[in-house]
Amino acid sequence: LEQIPRIVDPETAQGTLDEFENGIAIGREAARSLGVGLGDVVRIINPNGVRNPLTGTSPRISEYFVTFIFNSGRYDIDRTRAYLPFAEAQVYFNREGVADEIDVTVADPEAIDDMGPALMAAAGERALLWTWKDSAGGFLRALEVEDTVMFVLMSVLVLIASMNIISGLVMLVKNKGKDIGILRTMGLTEGSILRVFFLTGALVGTLGTLFGVILGCLFAIYFDPIFALVNGVAGGDIWDGAARNIYRLPAKLELNDVLAAVGLSLVLSWGITLIPARRAARMNPVEALRYE
Repeated sequence: LEQIPRIVDPETAQGTLDEFENGIAIGREAARSLGVGLGDVVRIINPNGVRNPLTGTSPRISEYFVTFIFNSGRYDIDRTRAYLPFAEAQVYFNREGVADEIDVTVADPEAIDDMGPALMAAAGERALLWTWKDSAGGFLRALEVEDTVMFVLMSVLVLIASMNIISGLVMLVKNKGKDIGILRTMGLTEGSILRVFFLTGALVGTLGTLFGVILGCLFAIYFDPIFALVNGVAGGDIWDGAARNIYRLPAKLELNDVLAAVGLSLVLSWGITLIPARRAARMNPVEALRYE
């Protein structure tokens, strides 16, 4: 049991494993549901416990002292899982000399698909390989869908912000029509006018992107205290671990996500800026100065 880091975490667990061979280890939510703590007795009933050729099978009832309460960080694990010493579990479930399941911990969980053939070869042809991707497949697919939806929403928000740049530049072109006409009559080319207004809009988009990146990175880095503040203001319990199977909403800053957001924002803001910039560049100086 001490080889499972998520289970044996001294910062979140209660008790020690010194007396585990004489007791049972249960999850935090299971202990809360049963109303037990360290040193309390837990009674377990196995319907297929004691086998007798004369009387048949009768339930086996055993009592164990709670010697360890773990917090794995997953609500479903803490709610449904308990650990007995291996030899005691074999006797209790009538599986002497047999191991029904073997948990394998790998250094790189992302490479589990490449390790599958080697694990199956070591376990035998009758073995069934069940990885963390299989057990959390639905959850992973939901995260992928959520990531796609969030990227689409972010794109829409950036597009809306780019529309504000367009409206601002259109008004600027309209208000500066006289100045544009004067500059054109003085020999300023369409390309020069285009560059002036493009750089103006691009500067606004770049500054907005820079501010957004700084704010977003700070939010991701300090997400836990921000979430705690919001939770406290809202009165608590805004995150239900029973519904989501995790106790907290994790936040991790990924460089690829930051680069994708920056690239999308710059491409949209710079591309949209070309519309009013081209309008300003193609303005007829005669029309611009006719009523001036």
